[in-house]
Amino acid sequence: MASRAQPPPPPTPAHLRPRLHAAQLFSPRAPRCRGGRSRLLSALPSPSPSPPSRSQRVSTVPPLEREPGPAHSPEHQPQPRGDPALAAEIARLSAARARLRAARTFGDKLRALDADPRVAAFFGEESSRGVLGALEPREALLLKCLVAAGQEHVLGDELEWYGGGGGHHEHHHRNGASGGSALREALYSLAGLVGKWSSEGVAGTEKGSGEMEVLRRLLKFLGDIEEFYDCIGGIIGYQIMALELLSASKDRKHRPSKHKFVDFHVPSGLNLLEDTEYASQAALWGIEGLPELGEIYPIGGAGDRLGLVDSDTGESLPAALLPYCGRSLLEGLIRDLQAREFLHFKIFGGQCITPIAIMTSSVKNNHEHMIAIFDKLDWFGRGRDNFRLFEQPLVPVVSAEDGKWLISKSLFPVGKPGGHGAIWKLAYDRGIFQWLQRRGRKGATVRQVSNVVAATDLTMMALAGIGLRCNKKLGFASCERRPGATEGVNVLIEKQNLEGLWSYGITCIEYTEFEKYGIPEPTVTGSSQVSYPANTNILYVDLQAVEEVGSRKNASCLPGMVLNLKKAVSYVDHLGFECSAAGGRLECTMQNIADNFVNMYNYRCGKGIESELDTFIVYNERKRVTSSAKRKLKSEDRSLHQTPEGSLLDIMRNAHDLLSRCSIDVPMVNVLLCLAHLVSTTLFHI
Repeated sequence: MASRAQPPPPPTPAHLRPRLHAAQLFSPRAPRCRGGRSRLLSALPSPSPSPPSRSQRVSTVPPLEREPGPAHSPEHQPQPRGDPALAAEIARLSAARARLRAARTFGDKLRALDADPRVAAFFGEESSRGVLGALEPREALLLKCLVAAGQEHVLGDELEWYGGGGGHHEHHHRNGASGGSALREALYSLAGLVGKWSSEGVAGTEKGSGEMEVLRRLLKFLGDIEEFYDCIGGIIGYQIMALELLSASKDRKHRPSKHKFVDFHVPSGLNLLEDTEYASQAALWGIEGLPELGEIYPIGGAGDRLGLVDSDTGESLPAALLPYCGRSLLEGLIRDLQAREFLHFKIFGGQCITPIAIMTSSVKNNHEHMIAIFDKLDWFGRGRDNFRLFEQPLVPVVSAEDGKWLISKSLFPVGKPGGHGAIWKLAYDRGIFQWLQRRGRKGATVRQVSNVVAATDLTMMALAGIGLRCNKKLGFASCERRPGATEGVNVLIEKQNLEGLWSYGITCIEYTEFEKYGIPEPTVTGSSQVSYPANTNILYVDLQAVEEVGSRKNASCLPGMVLNLKKAVSYVDHLGFECSAAGGRLECTMQNIADNFVNMYNYRCGKGIESELDTFIVYNERKRVTSSAKRKLKSEDRSLHQTPEGSLLDIMRNAHDLLSRCSIDVPMVNVLLCLAHLVSTTLFHI
């Protein structure tokens, strides 16, 4: 990527220069830039003294591919036994996917599906009759993919799928793929005797039928999955990947390593609290470069732990609408951005309006609520053309027992957002990257709506400044970890492949993967054990780099794919009761796109390699980087962590630090007193 013609940056301090010959990998230093100016931002406040440096090396002994040290040869590695039933189903689905990929035309795909035994058993030989006869060919293909994926139970018995009479109906359910209990057999027989629908009746009442309207919603759900997961084989590919991850979680064994050597280290980077001169310079770069930056917000999450409801209608609301200090969390994001734009105007005299891309979802009517609040606030006076809202598809939740899709009732799969990692492929599919680049944007900053302190101090400005000036592809803003927090960690990964090449990159490991990778929990303050820094999901991204990843036609465009089975899934059944079941859905993680930006070397690198990488990291004090409003404070809680009350406390602490440096005497907030007396209904409507 061509860099801008600019004067060279100020000389790097001696202790920040790379020393690749050193045996250890880490020293606190700033990233190496390839051009820049030496103007300092003296008007910005100097950060306070920092905690002890984290620039130490940590080796772990995780149980799978990233295990340090020599790997066993493939022939000597124990092969996972796995669940035979799951293995057989994966093999069957893989064959079905291969046949579909080999089909060149739409008709060939339909014929390939019709030849599948499950599809033939469910729909019968005359599949052009009944409900299928009333559908478009693509809609019929979606339903056949669903059945071929082994999920015919989703379709239930409300519609006459096969176009025959009650006799065929009874025979299908007694002898077809779905099977069932004696009670279900009796119900199917009764339904066949009653003959509640004839094939002619279905076609004749399509528009007025409530069941057909429900079917249309199912087809929309399936169509979104087929389109979004086309890179792995659509509906069938989604099920294959879910079963593979489910099988791995059951047998707790892993595939042979593709590398001779894998190790994790604590990554070194610019510490905004220590190197205040370089931190101010980086922040100035970020403010100056604002006309080249966009903003990306993933706000499609359900926010179930907040328990937010509309007081008038009782409707569940998404996290972005949480009232916080007199405004919603969404409004807070725009307010932070406007402050940076005003700072750019005051320093450089130019006005800029940053384009904003927002990923929403349909859960809790998130997308509709976002449109409504933007319309109500007249798009914040920024013009509708400076926003792009794109909706994330919901994905099916699978049972932890056998991988079957959970359903609330017939034609209603339980759907949840598929993780914020969907943002890269979806942004490519919806033309978001092209839209940003047409507006002259080279990079973008990414933050989540629940993190209310992300824009505090220099963090986001310095992150963006280094990313732009040093032509980096991805940057992380990080801080110390909090014991017990459900957050991932940033690591420097070092690998040697079987050909002898070494690769390095800064990436993230999610908390759900700690056990698998052998990541230790953070220790108490003052311990001699070094801990990995926290991942905060505050990112800088180069638009061309992430667009290339999002455009790929394989699984690499869905980074960090996991099947999280650690939490029970709550949903409403067909009787309206709240249910809970062990299950999960495929989730990809936004920050693990970093795995696509590793740098390769034909030799092992030493200390200071981070400055040469396409990925980088900056550090700041935790209360200035991350404090989230993710869960509702309960009466029995002994901690304010991740609650709106706790994040407000951090805002007050940051204000105390700022005012104290301005010679204003402000009393320190008493945490225990706050915990004992907080009343959220009064705090967050100020």
